[in-house]
Amino acid sequence: MKKLIVLALAALLSTATLAKLPAASDEAKAKAAEAAAKTVWSDKIAAYQLCKSQDSVAAGYRAKQKNAAKPISGLPACADPGPFSYPPAASNSAPAAPAAAPAKKKA
Repeated sequence: MKKLIVLALAALLSTATLAKLPAASDEAKAKAAEAAAKTVWSDKIAAYQLCKSQDSVAAGYRAKQKNAAKPISGLPACADPGPFSYPPAASNSAPAAPAAAPAKKKA
């Protein structure tokens, strides 16, 4: 009996979650785009920090290999992504180019 009640309650709640949400506003879309850009930048920062830590470990390894007179292969340099900057979207309030006036016919 309890399983049936739980199943019915789950079915009722699942239909509520399938309700259609209103379309996102332009402001919400802009915030989402900025958040996505910031996430991409954060991932680049994390990769850069990982690269720097790997370089420090590799430097220790290379020092040991020099003492053992073994050949060492080079690694690519880490690329710093720089500070976060998000270009704001072009506003809709920008003046539009004036349309050409239609030519008048002479009768």
